[in-house]
Amino acid sequence: MLALMKACHPGPTLVVTATGCALAAMVGRGPGGTLLVGAAVLTGQLSIGWSNDWIDRVRDRATRRSDKPLAGGSFAPRVVAVAAFAALALCVPLSLASGVLAGAVHLVAVACGWLYNVRLKASPVSPLPFAVAFGLLPAFVTLGLPGGPWPAWWALAAGALLGMGAHFANVLPDIADDVALGVRGLPHRLGPTTARLGAAVLLVAASVLIALAPGDRGGVVSVAGLVAVALVLAGGLVGARRSVRRAAFGVTLGVAVIDVTMFVAQGGSLV
Repeated sequence: MLALMKACHPGPTLVVTATGCALAAMVGRGPGGTLLVGAAVLTGQLSIGWSNDWIDRVRDRATRRSDKPLAGGSFAPRVVAVAAFAALALCVPLSLASGVLAGAVHLVAVACGWLYNVRLKASPVSPLPFAVAFGLLPAFVTLGLPGGPWPAWWALAAGALLGMGAHFANVLPDIADDVALGVRGLPHRLGPTTARLGAAVLLVAASVLIALAPGDRGGVVSVAGLVAVALVLAGGLVGARRSVRRAAFGVTLGVAVIDVTMFVAQGGSLV
């Protein structure tokens, strides 16, 4: 069971699920609606994480990924495949429980994750599924409200930027191994230095957009949030000397937490 949970990419899964719950609570979905959003997002992320490890199992064995249970033969690949499709099956009714349009939007986001795993990971448009999936998360939350309002344009844009920044950051530790095995997404084609710069630019751009878009525009909270983002990025550069993988995830997690906190503290509205 522990190996199976490790194969679902628990860090990103929990971060995205917590972000969805925070947004749902913030817009007034209530305890029940927030729980429903969390369950839908969680099952969707579990399906994406498990399918990723299942599809990449041969490449992970070739590169001896010690952090991937299937690469070490901890259990049969069939177990992960069954878990991925079971989570996907659960995700459909849980998503549609927020409404047909909201559910469809979330299922498109989940489909983007699967499409990345199956096909787009090795293509020049590898950031596209991240942009669409993360950009649609605020829409899934707000479309479940009475009247089904779409979120503000900047919320969609900020989510897309944050998603692409996460993609650039998360591939950094594996660029050399990926290229050797023929996986050449956009960050791989740009090279490690440019990919590192791209991750920073995208994450900062998302933070600036969130800082300036809601209510008070540029107040003390915005300034403090942007300073915190800069410190997290600087800490990531230092931490990368010890572990690029941990630093990349830490930066993405830190910026995501700061962005959500900054938005909530500003009293901004998604709609």
